[in-house]
Amino acid sequence: MTMLLQRLTQCSKISLDSPRCVCWLFIRPLTQVPSGRAHSSSFVHRSELRHAQRIVVKLGSAVVTRGDECGLALGRLASVVEQVAMLQNQGREMMIVTSGAVAFGKQRLRQEILLSQSVRQALHSGHNQVKEDMSLPVLEARACAAAGQSGLMALYEAMFTQYSTCTAQVLVTNLDFHDDQKRQNLNSTLQELLLMNIVPIINTNDAVVPPPEPNSDLQGVNVISIKDNDSLAARLAVEMKADLLIALSDVEGLYNTPPGTDDAKLIDIFYPGDQQFITYGTKSRVGSGGMEAKVKAALWALQGGTSVVIANGTNPKVTGHVITDIVAGKKVGTFFSEIKPAGPCVEEQTEMARRCGRTLASLRPVQRSEIIGHLADLLSEKKEDILAANKMDMDLAFSAGRLPPAMLQRLCLSPAKLDSLATGLRQVAAAAQDVVGRVLRRTRLAHSLELEQVTVPIGVLLVILEARPDCLPQVSALAIASGNALLLKGGKEAANTNHILHQLTQEALSMHGVIEAVQMVSTHEELKDLCRLDKMIDLIILRGSSHLVHDIQRAAKGIPVLGHSEGICHVYIDADASVDKVIKIVRDSKCAYPTACNAVETLLIHRNILRTPMFDQIIDMLYTEQVKIHAGPRLASYLTFSPSEAKSLRTEYGDLECCMEVVDSMEEAVDHIHKYSSSHTDVIITENENTAEQFLQKLDSACVFWNASSHFADGYRFGLGAEVGFSTARIHARGPVGLEGLLTTKWVLRGDGHTVADFSEHGTMKYLHESLPVGQPLAGQKDSN
Repeated sequence: MTMLLQRLTQCSKISLDSPRCVCWLFIRPLTQVPSGRAHSSSFVHRSELRHAQRIVVKLGSAVVTRGDECGLALGRLASVVEQVAMLQNQGREMMIVTSGAVAFGKQRLRQEILLSQSVRQALHSGHNQVKEDMSLPVLEARACAAAGQSGLMALYEAMFTQYSTCTAQVLVTNLDFHDDQKRQNLNSTLQELLLMNIVPIINTNDAVVPPPEPNSDLQGVNVISIKDNDSLAARLAVEMKADLLIALSDVEGLYNTPPGTDDAKLIDIFYPGDQQFITYGTKSRVGSGGMEAKVKAALWALQGGTSVVIANGTNPKVTGHVITDIVAGKKVGTFFSEIKPAGPCVEEQTEMARRCGRTLASLRPVQRSEIIGHLADLLSEKKEDILAANKMDMDLAFSAGRLPPAMLQRLCLSPAKLDSLATGLRQVAAAAQDVVGRVLRRTRLAHSLELEQVTVPIGVLLVILEARPDCLPQVSALAIASGNALLLKGGKEAANTNHILHQLTQEALSMHGVIEAVQMVSTHEELKDLCRLDKMIDLIILRGSSHLVHDIQRAAKGIPVLGHSEGICHVYIDADASVDKVIKIVRDSKCAYPTACNAVETLLIHRNILRTPMFDQIIDMLYTEQVKIHAGPRLASYLTFSPSEAKSLRTEYGDLECCMEVVDSMEEAVDHIHKYSSSHTDVIITENENTAEQFLQKLDSACVFWNASSHFADGYRFGLGAEVGFSTARIHARGPVGLEGLLTTKWVLRGDGHTVADFSEHGTMKYLHESLPVGQPLAGQKDSN
């Protein structure tokens, strides 16, 4: 890129008299032109933009010009060219509507004027004449355009040549669209260029356009006066039946109020008729259109069947991929759509959830408990309806044949599972009585100055569920109990089950008027797009595959993520283990629910157990349960005929498979687990209490058990009532995350006119820092309930 920019810089300094390799094309009639594709209506959703074949990229003046408004921004221009060439080489038909000729010409004419003045000054100095005024005159826009057109095209030609892409320049004026014959000629010329895999670069012929408005020149906001550049792109897109128009400017997209104001919010999708809710600001530092002109042009193109996206082409963090991201359907800028969905967008859902969540948090604890208890009752009352919806999902999953057995098992609901869910929710309802607003610490800082630390909800939670419909009521109950607003994003494989469970949740919430506190996101939002809402979502909780967890953790750079990527759990069988306990615990840990994240994946066996009846019984039990064994390298070396060797000692099988390896001691088992586990749940089986206690102390996992199945690592079994997920993180919450993991704290200080100056060296007060009993009410404090 550095070498390319150096070459482009040299190109930008080419003299006007230098020969150049530019293909000048004048509009000419053709006897026969291959017809373009049949134009249809615009795309409805962003995800459909990846199907766009004919694309117009409009480069605004602020994108093309430098910050000093003299000359071109070569780095940005090179990034745009690279993306356009990439899409062109993918088989798409690309066109560019560009600004920049006036800025380029202004730079060159200024250099010429400075050089001329310097020469005259040198000549006059020999005759002792008065020094001339070296200030620059005001440069006329049309003269700048005439001087800059050829140089601008030479830059484009040099850039596209690096990607073996041919370009052609087409200069137009407004008259070319008003005259039918000229418009047909323009269409024919562009059609032929696209047929030959050439990128047309279109610009208004500013050398002959009408002069700028009175009292405007090239030194103010009208430094590049290219009138109708937005409308030119829109007209061209409709005329050429383009699928997509990408308008790049110096703002992120369309805002409801001018960018930079306190309440300004970027509009993700703009619909015709929404203009009444928009307040437009001033124009950008360059150009003449402004955002209002862009919106009018975009709506005109949309009406003509072309989809439009307005985005930022100047942000250095995204410039290198903004065009390709838009074509890939990512949430970039403002997307214009003709069809407004029946429901709210995800941003509106998040706002509704936050507002209603604050009301939920202000309810009395008994009211939140009533909501959860009612939801538990509904799970029992509507059991048949829930199972019928789940059967529809299971039938669709079987017919599609794409879900692995582990996901099918998670997707399936049963009467017993629903009964267990209802029982867990009633436990949560009981625990919700003293969760929010609980005082954790009281301190008397000074006389009549007393401090409290109290529990409060985190805010808005985004919980992503992957083929786990049973998690929906659990997570909803925990969010309600902790006073948190909730956004639920379920997988399409559980759409029917999730729909009815969410309906029942809203029915329970309605009894106290907080129905909007739990929202189901059912739009075409990509998960990565949801992760961009860092100003609206406070915590992301994941219940899905390790692939999903890895993707979200990478995408959610501004939002904390609670979850674990893998459940690589170990059971270490010590030399002093009881054979009965070994068989019982290993069978339960591996075979009871092999797809669960707390199922054992690796058995570590003390070397002294090899070639003993205990070892034979373990192998026989696993064989009977149809568990496939993968031998670790040390175990394989001890056996004459060993099972297939494990490809990795860090594998989550999620099925009736496990790895088996040999260690020499408890200390070596701990080292092995630290190296290969995911810090989820690990178990020791031994009758030696000293060995067990050392294992429990030394091992650094979220859950560490002695003589107990790994499947106990569960919120319900821990007595938490339910869990929103399992965390292997080392801050905030760890292990099964219940109510406590959905709370944070705030500090409440009650004073009586105190100031920090009162405690200075010459002040009248001194700090006491006296700890008070948590249950002791502060002086003058009333019971808020």
